[in-house]
Amino acid sequence: MYASFGFVGVVLLFSAYAVAVYNRLVTLRNLLRNAFSQIDVQLKRRHDLIPNLVETAKGYLAHEHQTLADVIAARNQAVAASRVAAKNPVDSSALQGMAAAEAALSGTVGRLLAVSEAYPDLKANQTMAALTEELTSTENKIAFARQAFNDDVAIYNVALERFPATLLAGSFGFDEAALWEIENAEEREPVRVAFG
Repeated sequence: MYASFGFVGVVLLFSAYAVAVYNRLVTLRNLLRNAFSQIDVQLKRRHDLIPNLVETAKGYLAHEHQTLADVIAARNQAVAASRVAAKNPVDSSALQGMAAAEAALSGTVGRLLAVSEAYPDLKANQTMAALTEELTSTENKIAFARQAFNDDVAIYNVALERFPATLLAGSFGFDEAALWEIENAEEREPVRVAFG
């Protein structure tokens, strides 16, 4: 009889521990999703600025049609990749796809800004100056949001890997999350947006 109470006690203790592990992992996963949503907000802001930047530059860069088209195409790909990643920021492949699309967008915007340097009238345009300043501010906010996201990913992944939680995490459906890493050298370079 005492053995059955002991067994029931061990089962209850294990169940309580499993519930605590599950609740902690849910909390950490939701913090990670919140951190991702902060990136998403800033990326949306960036994506919304780019058409205005292109529209302002269009009148001055008429013969740079391909550069403008490349920026719009890269922006559209980045928006689509962001939507996919926003559905499940723990999905490594979706996050990698989004990071690659954002890297391509950064490269095309950088080329647009480099081309625009050759046009003094465009450099002097107040709208263009305001947009580039806003883009610089947004890039800084994206960098801070990425850092916060990566911090939350690290905390989440450590919780998944700790013993004995690692024994339960897989059965609860928790997968390791990917860090937002810069994979190509071009993205490591700051976007040049200053005029003058």
